[in-house]
Amino acid sequence: MPAATAQRRITKLVSLTPVHRAFHWLHLHQPQLRQWQLELVRIPAPPFGEADRAAWFLDRFRQLGLTNLQIDDEGNALAELESSEATTTPEIKPRRAPCILISAHLDTVFAAGTPCDPIEDPDDARIYAPGICDNASGLTALLAIAAALRYAKIQPPIPILFAANVGEEGEGDLRGMRHLFTRGPYHGRIVAALALEGSGTNTVVTRGLGSRRLRVTVTGPGGHSWTDAGTSNPILILSRALAELAQLRLPSTPRTTLNVGHISGGTSVNSIPESATALLDLRSTDPDQLIATEQDVRRLLDTTLAVCAREATRQRPIRVPAKLEIEVIGSRPAGALPDDSPLLHTLRAIDRHLTLHTEPRIGSTDANIPLALGIPALALGSGGIGGGIHTLQEWYDPTGRETALRRILLTLLDTAQRIADTVPAP
Repeated sequence: MPAATAQRRITKLVSLTPVHRAFHWLHLHQPQLRQWQLELVRIPAPPFGEADRAAWFLDRFRQLGLTNLQIDDEGNALAELESSEATTTPEIKPRRAPCILISAHLDTVFAAGTPCDPIEDPDDARIYAPGICDNASGLTALLAIAAALRYAKIQPPIPILFAANVGEEGEGDLRGMRHLFTRGPYHGRIVAALALEGSGTNTVVTRGLGSRRLRVTVTGPGGHSWTDAGTSNPILILSRALAELAQLRLPSTPRTTLNVGHISGGTSVNSIPESATALLDLRSTDPDQLIATEQDVRRLLDTTLAVCAREATRQRPIRVPAKLEIEVIGSRPAGALPDDSPLLHTLRAIDRHLTLHTEPRIGSTDANIPLALGIPALALGSGGIGGGIHTLQEWYDPTGRETALRRILLTLLDTAQRIADTVPAP
């Protein structure tokens, strides 16, 4: 029954003249979208260095006629498409009215100084540049939706918050999205969220993959390889611990993984190092299993250090024992959109209308934060196809992205109307 109701709503929605006008804008302005994408990808946005790109977005939001423009305390570029009620009766506009969020992350995985000038293939539609797909395609779609809504003079029944947010990649640890949902000016108001992520038309992320990222450091007094032989060697201790971690049994259901992504330490071949460090990435589809796995990892590391200390003491008295430090450098909560969620019914109805086959997936995206908080959220592809993600050879082909943009637009509008019909304003 909910599926049939959603289908009727979508059939009615796509028949509306303003929606056709919005589709018309998307159809005619593909060259404009390409130009925006080429322009924004030229602006570096390394981890924790997204300010210039955020400022560019705020200018675009202003040019498109959005309101309440701001860069929040975390660096997110925010703007609002006000509701029809706020426009017609501004004197009674509720300051804490519920709103729907549509976002795309500004940051890339590439360090400051990485060349990012795009290269266009003369033989096809491909564009090559670091970050051109992840997430310049999502950012372009964000502008496209705002522009189409403004051109069609569509005023939603509840405010739509547009966010070009920081900190989705790597050690950014979803800091932009955390701020929006826990401390930012729209905290407590966002009742549904759409995150635009990379390419693709059929895909949708409905389950947020949880992760914990640890920096493991073993320290000791260091010394000369000959005169101080027998002194605790952090590299050897850490190596032994990592070898033990490799034998740790992880469940396949729920799927859980452990990766050692980086190791460092030491100064020279004839020096006993003072420290050694490894970066660990733990992931699981189940939040309880993620906690259990981290506890297992911590116990194993502690045990290995203790065993190494006992063995070393038997060989030679140790004046300064090795020490272990475990620092959490990233924590992404797991979460899932229920299969009977009205938001998912909406998307499936739209996909049937567009003759698309919905492909639900699990992933680690900005949608993790709202999903973990119990707020309905999806991460949607922005159309076209891409490859070489997170490499210097990254590419994007926008061919066919118009269908994905229609999908996003309809999902946004139907969700806004459904919320307005069911959630009372404060």
